[in-house]
Amino acid sequence: MHLTTEEKKAVFKEFGGSDTNTGSMEAQVAIMTERINHISEHLKVNKKDHSARLSLLKMVGKRRKFLRYIAKKDINNYRALIEKLGLRK
Repeated sequence: MHLTTEEKKAVFKEFGGSDTNTGSMEAQVAIMTERINHISEHLKVNKKDHSARLSLLKMVGKRRKFLRYIAKKDINNYRALIEKLGLRK
């Protein structure tokens, strides 16, 4: 993966509260968004990489499920997360 350990810890600290809180939904969505952006850039160059395209679609679906859970749990937190990550919803 393209993220180093230090970058992951920074993302977990920003979205999860601490660098060891890797299980929070917000932190998982943030890491997944980074991976989705990386695979999207990869697919712009390698258009025929169908396995990467399939993994991208699976990841987007999983992120959507996580975001739906966050929205049901706390709508204000959901809106803040969408704003921070720059997702369109």
